[in-house]
Amino acid sequence: MHKQNKTALYLVGVVALMASLSFAAVPFYSWFCRVTGFAGTTGVATAAPDEILDQTVIVRFDASIEKGMPWTFKPMQREMTVRIGENALAFYEAVNTAKRTVAGTAAYNVTPDAAGGYFDKIECFCFTEQVLKPGERVEMPVSFFVDPEMLKDPEGQFVKEITLSYTFFETPLTEEQAALAASEGETVN
Repeated sequence: MHKQNKTALYLVGVVALMASLSFAAVPFYSWFCRVTGFAGTTGVATAAPDEILDQTVIVRFDASIEKGMPWTFKPMQREMTVRIGENALAFYEAVNTAKRTVAGTAAYNVTPDAAGGYFDKIECFCFTEQVLKPGERVEMPVSFFVDPEMLKDPEGQFVKEITLSYTFFETPLTEEQAALAASEGETVN
């Protein structure tokens, strides 16, 4: 009987350890991607570099929404040519097609992966949750630059085109947002 209890306790410990590691994996992976640019994760900067090069890169813009998200979401320009190191500004448009207030958060990445660590955002709608009232339309800016250090990278030096992609996911309204929507006569789901 004692050996069975020891085995059961061991198995419970293994399950608890595996569950703990699975919860730690998401923040660790997110941190790793931000630091290294792995999987096309972009960087965040406070300002563009002082150095602007003559070399250019084409930046393409892509947008999608999760299934069931009651918004339309699209880039306001399909592509732009920017000088490496230059601060650029692009816009995306979102429209809430629902008859209720909807909150959303954008996930993003760039391709090719070799550009991820060198594509830096200064300001972006993806940094905060967006809340749109029924029928509301917004133009959302993203200020970015491609770091000149990319040209020193053995893989990055060959990047001539970068695609910036966003996907919007619906997020639950906070109690305050739901109360405001209800006070304006909306049915809150």
